[in-house]
Amino acid sequence: MLSLQPRRGVLALALCAVTVSPAGTAADMPKLELNGSVEGGKAIAMDRSKGNCIACHMIPGGESPGAIGPALVAMQTRYPSKEALAVQIWDPTVKNPEAVMPPFGKHEILTDQEFADVVEYIWSL
Repeated sequence: MLSLQPRRGVLALALCAVTVSPAGTAADMPKLELNGSVEGGKAIAMDRSKGNCIACHMIPGGESPGAIGPALVAMQTRYPSKEALAVQIWDPTVKNPEAVMPPFGKHEILTDQEFADVVEYIWSL
C-alpha cells in the first residue's frame, strides 16, 4: 500500500511556493504616487502609439476597440484597490505568466506619471 504522507508534504510545499511567488514579483513595482489625471490617462489609453489600451480592450467611448483583453468596465468591482490594479498594469505576468499584455511599468513603456495617469483612468471606469 502506498503512503500518502510524503505527497501531502510536497503538496503543502508547492502550495506555499505558489502563494509566496506572486507577492515577491509584485514587490518589483516601486512605491509610486497613484493620484494621476483621469484625462491624461484616457489620452494615453486611447493613443494608438503610446498606451494603446484600446487596441486590446473595449473601453466605454473608445473607437475601434480590440477584443483580446477583457472589457475595461466596473474596474472598482473587479479589483480590491487601485494598488491591485496598478500591479496588474505594471506586470500582468504576476497573475498570469502567459499574459499577452505588455508589462507597461516593468518594461518602462510608460513614464511614472503616464503610468499613474493610466491607472487613475482605468480605475475610474
